[in-house]
Amino acid sequence: MTVKNQQPEIPQVSGDWTDRDTTDPVSVAATDRKPNRWAVLAVVGVAQLMVVLDATIVTIAIPSAQKALGFSTNSRQWIVTAYALSFGSLLLLGGKLTDLFGRKWTLIAGLVGFSVASAIGGLAQSFGVLVAARAFQGAFGALLAPSALGLLTVTFEGSPDRPTAFGIFGAIAGGGASLGLILGGALTQALSWRWCLYVNLVIAVPTTLVALRLLVNHRAPEREPIDIPGVLTSALGLFALVYGFSNAETHGWGATATIVALIASPVLLTAFVLIERRAKHPLLPLHIIWDRARGGAYTTITLAGAGILALFLFLTYFLQQQLGLSPLTTGLAFLPLTGVLIVTSTTVQTRVIQHTGVKPVVLIGTALGAIAMFLFTRLTPGSTYASDVLPGMLVFGIAIGCIFAPAFSSATLGVEGSEAGVASAMVNTSQQVGGSIGTSLLSTIFASAAASYAISHVHTADLANAAAVHGYTTAFWWGVGIFVLAFLLAMVILPGRCPARVPGVRAALARHAIGNCHHLEAADGAPNGLGATKGAGGR
Repeated sequence: MTVKNQQPEIPQVSGDWTDRDTTDPVSVAATDRKPNRWAVLAVVGVAQLMVVLDATIVTIAIPSAQKALGFSTNSRQWIVTAYALSFGSLLLLGGKLTDLFGRKWTLIAGLVGFSVASAIGGLAQSFGVLVAARAFQGAFGALLAPSALGLLTVTFEGSPDRPTAFGIFGAIAGGGASLGLILGGALTQALSWRWCLYVNLVIAVPTTLVALRLLVNHRAPEREPIDIPGVLTSALGLFALVYGFSNAETHGWGATATIVALIASPVLLTAFVLIERRAKHPLLPLHIIWDRARGGAYTTITLAGAGILALFLFLTYFLQQQLGLSPLTTGLAFLPLTGVLIVTSTTVQTRVIQHTGVKPVVLIGTALGAIAMFLFTRLTPGSTYASDVLPGMLVFGIAIGCIFAPAFSSATLGVEGSEAGVASAMVNTSQQVGGSIGTSLLSTIFASAAASYAISHVHTADLANAAAVHGYTTAFWWGVGIFVLAFLLAMVILPGRCPARVPGVRAALARHAIGNCHHLEAADGAPNGLGATKGAGGR
């Protein structure tokens, strides 16, 4: 397959901290300044951490917020759902905007908007204002997340440091959720639940100031018109999907709103695919997801996202309600998982993948995920943290470390620079939608199993506790199934390693990064994709 020989896209960093905005890569190259890639990694890592933190940091604060604002137990799930709905449904649009207007300014707009929404939420004196602030957080997060990953993708493009960078970024994406539990517990216990929102100001303001001086904005030479039909069908389809599962958690699968949403979602998403096939300037070029390496990565991230958020939710309940731990102690209980995840993520990305390729590592990760979930199915009302919870946490940390960093790298490697934003948005969409569906589905299963157990057993003083644990273990059995499914789909979709051949220098870097055949087919000098071509995996 022939690839045009063009100038590679210049990383989006200025060595002298001056600010430029350009559409001409050659003019930037002429300045001959060394990029500060690691400074960019620090900025985008902090931005990604802020997005991931907010998926869990508010969870521990909800009981305190409920007491302060006086909203009902049935309503409290909207504090989480409002964020998930806006974030998940607007990610593809956010990714497209980063490609059209440049990742520097969309990152900064996301940081500013996210911090303002956080301040409004922290100051909220009513439930409605708090939910609205969470929705705006999600909307600006949908702009922030693809900007961060898109910047990382183009900054380390063609660099031998790419595996290390994505190992660190993957550790942030996987471990940020557990860090959110720790930080949420500490802030709620030491200060107030409002500081779980105010903390974003502490993170966003200095990050914005550094980004203004550090980053260079590269935007498309010609701004394509936004695919409005694609935007509407994708946003409404994803909104209906997340809303349908969230509504089923509180109102049941037979509720009219649940049925309408879950029927409308596949119809709208099917219409989106048909529109994208014919659109002159599609919101999501379909060759991005048809590539086997990227498509397999998106699939794996979706299912792993479903497992990880559900695990954090149920273990948080178990540690607080069954073991009686405080919010802060509960957060600290997740530290071993986070530590193992970080070490595993950076190790497999820098030392293992270049020898094995992505597929074996992801398969090991999904298999370990199933084993960890199985260990949690053995929890009982008499279980202890050290003997019954900690072993599963350690195995799960290794599992997520083996999945996230390789999958994040594969999901964005090989895309054109002008499409890095939307490819990055697909990563976040997969993780967010998977997490929302997994949490809602397994929460519904938990509630049903706990209720059935309570009805079928003799009422005793410990019945409620036993019923809850039975609900957790039932949900964890379904978690085993989720990771088994992830293992099977990864085995079928992800490409294996290719036969030995002599690639070009840039293609060799791609092989070093993800170890699969679809990035070995172009000569040196291929633009923006390390030798990958559109539709490489779709043959």
